[in-house]
Amino acid sequence: MTTASKEPLTRADADEIETRILDAALVQFEKVGVKKTTIEDVAKQAGVDRVTVYRRVGSRDDLVAAVVGREVGLVLAELADMPERHDDFGDLVADVFVTVITRWRTHGLVERLLAVEPERILVKLTVDGATTFAMSVAAAVEVFERAARRGLFAAPADLATRVEIGCRVVHSLILVQGGLAELASEAELAEFARAYLVPIIPG
Repeated sequence: MTTASKEPLTRADADEIETRILDAALVQFEKVGVKKTTIEDVAKQAGVDRVTVYRRVGSRDDLVAAVVGREVGLVLAELADMPERHDDFGDLVADVFVTVITRWRTHGLVERLLAVEPERILVKLTVDGATTFAMSVAAAVEVFERAARRGLFAAPADLATRVEIGCRVVHSLILVQGGLAELASEAELAEFARAYLVPIIPG
């Protein structure tokens, strides 16, 4: 008696399964937080078995890293075409800044973790944040290099360093709420970007 063997997964199939797992993990993290989420919860939400979750992504910590990396990547992808949407350098800087801050403030996972597990998100932004920060800086450098190629500004030789300084300002504002600057509305965020970030980048 012979048994039919299963067809091997294609790359598209594997990507679809991984997407379902990460979508499921995001739903669970937003619903109950990371600490209360189990691999079994994610597997059930994704419609797969727990072995598939371990094989495709890994442990719960791996799930957190993968979900956070994907969500950051989505925001960075949103920034990618901004140079083509602006003819004024100040408008571009303001758009990038407002988009990053508002996506952070309104993201369901961020809101949930800040409410129930603030120490976890703090670690992701500090001790374990080097890779994500480097990825963000690289994406921002590419945005402004494209803007320079379009003639929005003359890129200085140390553009990457200047962009990193701007990213560190954004990182600080994300980490520490409050302060003297009024940054509650999008208009206030845009005004701040034009006044304090625009002068940094061109030199």
